[in-house]
Amino acid sequence: MKNLNTIGRYLFIVPFAVFGLMHLAKASDLAAMVPTFVPGGILWVYITGVALLAASTSFIIKKKVFLAGLLTAGLLMVFVLTIYLPGVIGGDMMAMSGLLKDLGLAGGALMLANDYRDKD
Repeated sequence: MKNLNTIGRYLFIVPFAVFGLMHLAKASDLAAMVPTFVPGGILWVYITGVALLAASTSFIIKKKVFLAGLLTAGLLMVFVLTIYLPGVIGGDMMAMSGLLKDLGLAGGALMLANDYRDKD
């Protein structure tokens, strides 16, 4: 069972590491996703990229996993509420896949955080 947890943890980390790198490499392309009511634009894309890479690193080295999991879940819920939900409400069914993806990843981050609650 421990092997399944290890494999699952690494599979869970992959999207965050890839998305973090994409945020840093393609920031100008992703800046359009920042809601217009949020000041800072592209700066938030870079901050998000660094946060995702920091979370990935934490999950890999198993240090501060509880905190990283909580913060990652919070970040994903911000995405759900500010980026995807307005799109879904506006009739954009493509936004539904992003909403469900981030909602599921937030749930996974909370489960991972719970697994490491007393281990940090």
